[in-house]
Amino acid sequence: MKPMMILKNTALPLVAAVALLSACSKQNESTAHDADDGHGHGAGEAKAHVVAKDGVAMCTEHGVPEAQCAVCKPDLATKLKPGESMKVRLPSTNSTAIVGVQTAKPETGAIADGVECVAEVSFNQNKLAQIAAPVSGIIQTVDVDLGTKVEEKQTVAKIWSASIAEAVAKAVLSHQTLDRERKLREQRVTSEQALQEAEASHRAACQQLRTLGFTEEQIDEMGRKPQEQVLMEVRAPFAGEISERMAVRGALVDAGKPLFTLVDHSTVWAMLQVPEASLGRVQLRQAVELRVDSRPGKVFTGKLTWIGPAVDERTRMARARAEFANPDCLLKDKMFATARILTRKVEGAMLVPSSAIQHLGGKPFVFVKLGEDLFDARAVTLGAKFNGRLEVLAGLKPEEQIAVSHTFAVKSAMLMSRLGAGCADD
Repeated sequence: MKPMMILKNTALPLVAAVALLSACSKQNESTAHDADDGHGHGAGEAKAHVVAKDGVAMCTEHGVPEAQCAVCKPDLATKLKPGESMKVRLPSTNSTAIVGVQTAKPETGAIADGVECVAEVSFNQNKLAQIAAPVSGIIQTVDVDLGTKVEEKQTVAKIWSASIAEAVAKAVLSHQTLDRERKLREQRVTSEQALQEAEASHRAACQQLRTLGFTEEQIDEMGRKPQEQVLMEVRAPFAGEISERMAVRGALVDAGKPLFTLVDHSTVWAMLQVPEASLGRVQLRQAVELRVDSRPGKVFTGKLTWIGPAVDERTRMARARAEFANPDCLLKDKMFATARILTRKVEGAMLVPSSAIQHLGGKPFVFVKLGEDLFDARAVTLGAKFNGRLEVLAGLKPEEQIAVSHTFAVKSAMLMSRLGAGCADD
């Protein structure tokens, strides 16, 4: 029931406007042959057109030059160039008031032309990391949870590993051997070669621990306390937030198994689908506006950082990527969004509401007010379009008054001759 009501509410104003103009036209026709109605018809006239004294053929029904009468010859309007026009005479001087036509001057302001795209928000892959177990072992402690903010190199878990215990034992033993060889060498009991071999063995043992992430200080400490349990500390590679946790205390893990997902969401990416026909207008580093349903009215601004080298053969879309600052974490991974790549920005543009534009034969027109019942159907050239406003590039002057509401009623009056309401000799 509700969709039908919406449809009726949308259609009724248009039907009422056409009916009103048609009624006015019929009323004028019924009185045109009895008295002068102000549009050129007088009593007893047999023809709608006469030749004026200056040699210009006039439409006496509408009081305008015959060649410019859009009501009698609406098809000529499709041949107009931007800035050219034809005259539209309404049935009466109060027609605009009856149907609610309002006029205003064009606005002057800034507008940006752009390419509209669908998009999906994703984490910045350069600031996303899976923290994995560096060695096989048993998780002894889990020091963070979902949502925990961590600093770079902060410990997130500790693992006991037999391989670490073995590596520590080798390092301690090699250190003891090296100390003994040094003392023996000082006493000239052992050879220089034996000392060098001991040094090489110790370096190799220490290098294995360094590969596992232990520092020189930790290795020295383990050498002084060989009986204490050695735990492998798993650390965050950068500052961020824990977004996934797979680590469980006491679990046996293999080397390389993911324990946590760490993300720095101070910036995010948006993956765009750019229409093939618009690729010629799209360039790297252009500004991109992003809007999501969860934040109505909020506009996120970023930059285009990548344009894909291929077009999808089914959708005829090319992938592109834009990066956005996200300090308040309002943009979430996997959000659907609409994006607008700004291809051209104009300051001081002449702007009109989209309701002011009507099309005839595929050409855009505005209706410039010349009198209470007379309008100029003016062909114009349009530029950028955004947020219900359009840029007029040519065909209109800033000081001119144009119809900005119920312009379809004026267009209906212009097309009345197609329903048999034109001049008598057409």
